[in-house]
Amino acid sequence: MSYPYLSDVVFALTGYQLPLPFATFGLMVAVALLDASSCLSAEMRRLHGAGMLPMAWRAQRGVTLRMAPHDVVPNLTLLAMFAGVAGARVFHIFEHLDSFAVNPSDMIFSRSGLSVLGGLLFGTVAGLWFIRRWHLPARPMLDAVAPAMMLGYAIGRIGCQVSGDGDWGRVADMALKPDWLPTWFWAQTYTNNIFGEVIAAPGVYPAPVYEIVMALGAFLLLWALRRHAFRQGWLFSLYLVLAGLERLAIEQIRVNPVLDFGVFHATQAEAIALAMTAGGIAGLLALSRRAPSSLKPA
Repeated sequence: MSYPYLSDVVFALTGYQLPLPFATFGLMVAVALLDASSCLSAEMRRLHGAGMLPMAWRAQRGVTLRMAPHDVVPNLTLLAMFAGVAGARVFHIFEHLDSFAVNPSDMIFSRSGLSVLGGLLFGTVAGLWFIRRWHLPARPMLDAVAPAMMLGYAIGRIGCQVSGDGDWGRVADMALKPDWLPTWFWAQTYTNNIFGEVIAAPGVYPAPVYEIVMALGAFLLLWALRRHAFRQGWLFSLYLVLAGLERLAIEQIRVNPVLDFGVFHATQAEAIALAMTAGGIAGLLALSRRAPSSLKPA
């Protein structure tokens, strides 16, 4: 069962039909941003207290503005959010150029059709520009943001699952389901999904559920390892590996267009996930040395 709007949730819980036309996906994205922002702020505060993040500063109209690094998080979050939405739309269009050529305005202004990895790339680039503007060091900032990004991703996928936004997988093969596993964890029909699409029983793989589980597990691992003794940038490299492997795994049950990249065929998400994983592994190999004592996390 899906609950596209807040009124659907209230009706399911209380039986009252109230005029609450707020999209549950949007609400969960807002929760994801707030939680990720709080997580990032807490980690930046810790790193600043340990002497690993300096004061943030920038010149404006001849005046130098200075503030604690964690105080720039709200503006950083907003910038990353807007850049991420734009990137998610752009990458979705690249993935469906035929449909875009037929009706470009529909794809640009549609409420559906967002590439999460495109949003991640645009958001990261915008974030790097922002921290450079505030003269904050890139590698410790990337380490600080890694757990927050994974937490935000997990919560955002809750919105996908609750609203039934189409991020489900292909038709579930019930013959492969282990007897001990609950049916809802293997197949769902997403009745009342936001598109009104009718999915025949037994249903499709609930891909958002699997992503929530994997992303929360990755967040807990990143959070537990945030005081690692390796060089700055190591934790973000680990994030790239975990995020890349997670997406590669889920793409095996998703239905996305397969693109021709010349030397191989893959979905857009698989190609990006492969690049993330490779880059993360390279970073882990390069940075898996103990940091100088002055740069070790407190």
